[in-house]
Amino acid sequence: MLERTLRKDRTAVTFVLPADNPHGPVSVVGDFNHWQPGVHTLTPREDGKRAVTVELPSENTHSFRYLAAGDYWFNDDSAEDGEGPNSRLHT
Repeated sequence: MLERTLRKDRTAVTFVLPADNPHGPVSVVGDFNHWQPGVHTLTPREDGKRAVTVELPSENTHSFRYLAAGDYWFNDDSAEDGEGPNSRLHT
């Protein structure tokens, strides 16, 4: 699930997943972090889910995927569309 908060010239995008599905650590990896695993690792929230927030330039399109333990890559079903194997979001 994606949550957005509009700022003056940026959009804070929070990437949210259930606490235990998939099991183990998960990071969001995309063009905004040069596809580097571990840069934006999801952490537990008080509501029982896990999340990470990334500040992105407004009025742009970004490609991303999630990377879980065991080299398990997956997309976000709540993203607007896909670009090949990647999820995409518009800020």
